[in-house]
Amino acid sequence: MSNFAFGTYRVTDLNPQHIEALKVAIDSGITMIDTSSNYMDGGAERAIALAFREYEDKIDDIEIVSKYGYIQGSNMQLHEEEPFDDVVEYTQDCFHCIAKSFMHSQLTLTLKRLEREKISCYLIHNPEYYLYEALKKGVDKDDMLDEMYRRIEDAFVGLEEEVKAGRIDSYGISSNSFSLLQNSAEFLPFEDLITLADNASKIVGNDNHHFSTIQLPINILETEGLKCASWAKENGLRVLANRPLNAQKDNLTFRLAEYDESKEYYHHFNELMEVCDNEMLKPLYNLLEQLDVSKHKFGWIGDYDSFLYAQIIPHFKKTLEVVDEQNRDTMLNFIDLYLQEYRKMVSFECFKSTKFQLKSYFNDCTLSMQECALRFLSLKDDIDYILVGMRKPLYVNEILSLKQ
Repeated sequence: MSNFAFGTYRVTDLNPQHIEALKVAIDSGITMIDTSSNYMDGGAERAIALAFREYEDKIDDIEIVSKYGYIQGSNMQLHEEEPFDDVVEYTQDCFHCIAKSFMHSQLTLTLKRLEREKISCYLIHNPEYYLYEALKKGVDKDDMLDEMYRRIEDAFVGLEEEVKAGRIDSYGISSNSFSLLQNSAEFLPFEDLITLADNASKIVGNDNHHFSTIQLPINILETEGLKCASWAKENGLRVLANRPLNAQKDNLTFRLAEYDESKEYYHHFNELMEVCDNEMLKPLYNLLEQLDVSKHKFGWIGDYDSFLYAQIIPHFKKTLEVVDEQNRDTMLNFIDLYLQEYRKMVSFECFKSTKFQLKSYFNDCTLSMQECALRFLSLKDDIDYILVGMRKPLYVNEILSLKQ
């Protein structure tokens, strides 16, 4: 039966609740924490360090797995000052690199943030960004894969060097492309990875390769990755399944979890509408009306979160420019309470829609949607760890209780 690991995507050292969740997980016997250098621009790794300051006696009992590859945030500034090698310029705000020179520098920063001299496992994070770039440029498929393998072997050489230097015990790859159909242009073939690791270990002079881990999306809707998982187990690798509750099907994303309807939403909605029922705040009044009738129209909660930061918050800020500072602070408090409850309503509406659309997947399970989805994975022999985001102590207790 698979174990649950603490996933730190969107965890930050600036949120005390996230630190507390990590402490609860450590107290509860979690054995793995998964993170990455780009999660909250290093904030997740710093949060792990803060949590462990009270648990130095348990440092050796819990494995830390981190990743590198993304050039965003502070890494983008470093790249502008001194460009990294073999960089893929994916979007204006997201570059990518797996070169061993970049890896060495990223590991140094990771160890500094984690306040450690060594971690158990270091993963290449989504190396398929090179494939995206090559496909866009129309590179021949064989040439594209040859270059992809060259880049991976170069990274493996660097990782074997880090094993030799004593800064990591092993390494691996985390890739969304492992879960694609094998005829997909963006599929990353995995059968030759052991050969690349063997080559790398010989180049460095290690007796054996230290390629140990595969991480990929697997969930009740996306099962293609089980083929990669089976291959990995046959070759002595362990498998970490990510995105267990954020599943994709037919180009849509579904959150496989149940949410209760907010009992406080209409109280805060009516209260805010009353405050905004005047000529000065008419734009805000109109926006609230639109939001209320649209709360069932989001495909999944991630769509709402993107819309919130791209559209709603900027609109609120612009409207409040006409309000004096004292009243603005009062208004912001009203808005904050409203948005908290509105998100709960959106989550509830998304859950109802998801349950209807995916009823065939959950007909035979009498548990909650999230319990059914996690149970599906926990019974797979080829999966060693299921990575679950646990940003609140409540989430930690709920997830770990499923293991019992």
